Amino acid sequence: MGNVRKMAVEPPRTSVGARRNPDTEQAVMDAAAEIIAEEGYQKLTMEAVARRARAGKATLYRWWPSRGHLLLALYSRAKSSLGEIDTGDLTSDVTAFIAQMLRQMQGSEGQEPLAPMLRLLIAEAQSDPTIREALHRERRERWLLLENIIRRAEERGQLNPAVTARRAEQRIISMIWYFLLNDTLPGPEAAAELAESIMAEMRA
Repeated sequence: MGNVRKMAVEPPRTSVGARRNPDTEQAVMDAAAEIIAEEGYQKLTMEAVARRARAGKATLYRWWPSRGHLLLALYSRAKSSLGEIDTGDLTSDVTAFIAQMLRQMQGSEGQEPLAPMLRLLIAEAQSDPTIREALHRERRERWLLLENIIRRAEERGQLNPAVTARRAEQRIISMIWYFLLNDTLPGPEAAAELAESIMAEMRA
């Protein structure tokens, strides 16, 4: 008889009840990120993730009821916190805010680009209220930084009195979302030009 090579088969990762095993959770998130990087978002399925992470499919569905929920968790992990911006000047603050958003949307310094994930999450949110609510909370965290920028500009007398703070925020947010949804996001180097394009009506 010829030599028979025995290959060691790694056992599947285990998880007890609804309590999350940190190693399993990390493996699942890593597997999802790898599938997206190697094969694209359309190949991200719960079955493919479970297989690559060596985790039970039941475990995945217990922690994330759908692909959308898993994608939301991946988005939350990938996004880094935006730093508070206060240069003392409205135009400079808005420029810095837009640049930070564009860097995160397109990915930088080894970070996953958030734009493709956000577009998919927006689509998933149309039919899943829980994802819609979670996505809204995620967005509010970021828009709060912009609210602070506009509020400080108001206090310094740098905001046009004819423009409400809410209108100023919506103008900036709408511009970013227009580029996001049309898949035409420019690079962060365009932040100054974009900021200047909306400053004429906002400056005092």
